[in-house]
Amino acid sequence: MRPVFLIGYMGCGKSTLGRALSRLTGITLIDLDTYIESRFHRTVTELFAERGESGFREIETAMLEEVASFEDVIVACGGGTPCFGRNMEVMNQAGLTVWLNTPRDVLLRRLIRGKHKRPLIAQKTDDELGAFIDAALEARETFYSQAQAQFCGANLEDKSQIDTTARAFITRFLQSS
Repeated sequence: MRPVFLIGYMGCGKSTLGRALSRLTGITLIDLDTYIESRFHRTVTELFAERGESGFREIETAMLEEVASFEDVIVACGGGTPCFGRNMEVMNQAGLTVWLNTPRDVLLRRLIRGKHKRPLIAQKTDDELGAFIDAALEARETFYSQAQAQFCGANLEDKSQIDTTARAFITRFLQSS
């Protein structure tokens, strides 16, 4: 099976859905940020600090090209991955790209709940976070919309919803593989 790339904004459910898909199908999940961290023995935050955004994005593209050559993997990409260089072209040529297009209110709720785990948004008030999400979604939609398919990531709040959503994803995208 060619790779399946899950793309979308932070908090849209890429990692949550990816873990459920992996558990239900046995297909290996690669979280691209975790993959980068294991290869470089640094956190994404440290790599950004040491190399700047452009240096990090070069690493990210190289690692994306590497995992794009793998068979039988689901790749949960970073929210910004599709927006740099030729990353969307790489993913679209290598496998199936699916944009987890999750409603803004769901993103805001999830990111408010988990912002302490995300340095980029940790210090933002809820209103600032809402404005930040709106601006980022507007800027990134051009890239995300290049995905070959869209899938709603709204119903990933508890185990039952996650399993139901993952099974719907499997039926739609993975059964013929």
